[in-house]
Amino acid sequence: MRVALSFPTAVFSFLLIVVVGYWIVVITGISDLEGDAPWLGFGGVPAGITISLLVALAWLLTLIGSQFAAGPLLWAVPVLALGGAWLATRVLIAPLRRLVPDGPQPSRGDFVGQRCVIRTGRATPDFGQAEVTAADGSSAVVQVRTTGQDRLTRGQTALIFEYDADGEFFWVMPYESEQ
Repeated sequence: MRVALSFPTAVFSFLLIVVVGYWIVVITGISDLEGDAPWLGFGGVPAGITISLLVALAWLLTLIGSQFAAGPLLWAVPVLALGGAWLATRVLIAPLRRLVPDGPQPSRGDFVGQRCVIRTGRATPDFGQAEVTAADGSSAVVQVRTTGQDRLTRGQTALIFEYDADGEFFWVMPYESEQ
């Protein structure tokens, strides 16, 4: 305990307490892991994971280094520990970076404004499914609903004009192509 609260380990002990507090907040659901840390050079991996690992490794390396350094050399320990933690974090985060796709993730809202093809026998205000093609070329079958008296049948093209998040379906209307 004495070593963790004395210089140079105390520099990172405080940060480690902040990291533990952050994870308590995340686990309790008060916050989440949004955002990444491109400014750290670890783009694509959530900042909470990256910074937590960096601080934990820097604290551990400072704790170890403080046992072997003395006098003026003790002032170099936090700097060397941070550099070592930086390199170790880059190595440890590399496999995670491959698991996290680059760029913004597609959402259901991306289908708004797209044409779709009715795939069920009919689409009404209460029932219907349609196939829609995403910008990347993949297709999805989605729940759709019509407004008013619109009734669409299998194979008809419709235009998605809104997403209802509560009902988890798309509002569609007949689409007439200009030919």
